[in-house]
Amino acid sequence: MTEPNWHKSTYSGSNDDCVEVADNAPGIVRVRDTKDHAQGELTATPAAWAAFTAFARAHAV
Repeated sequence: MTEPNWHKSTYSGSNDDCVEVADNAPGIVRVRDTKDHAQGELTATPAAWAAFTAFARAHAV
């Protein structure tokens, strides 16, 4: 199994409320809180992650 390659999501703002994304595993996108790794991670399919980020962009305040 490949170790996750975490990077700050481009969908995070410039404030401290950031998430990290690892998308180097086939068929899975991992998401976690940048400041609190102990809380674990969420996983999604690439299609579900794309749908979520498209929704977030369309409904950004």
